[in-house]
Amino acid sequence: MEKIRREYRFYGRVQGVGFRYYTNYAAQQLGLTGWVRNCYDGSVEAQAQGSERALSEFVSMIENGRYIRIDSWDCREIPVEEGERGFRIRQDY
Repeated sequence: MEKIRREYRFYGRVQGVGFRYYTNYAAQQLGLTGWVRNCYDGSVEAQAQGSERALSEFVSMIENGRYIRIDSWDCREIPVEEGERGFRIRQDY
């Protein structure tokens, strides 16, 4: 399985509604590594690493979360981080 890593930025009602915790849950269910954090502008940034299929399913799971409203999102492929373990919620901006 070839690993890829993507950086996401989600816009909408994504802060204060459990979005980071749901993102963390989805990533763990799919065996992804990476992190998620709130941004100063009200968006949420995430980096996730795994198979193409798991990353596609990751976004689908997040979009269907309760209380979450994603108005738009951006995505770009970035270099894989070898040796990364787990998915975490970051507290920094």
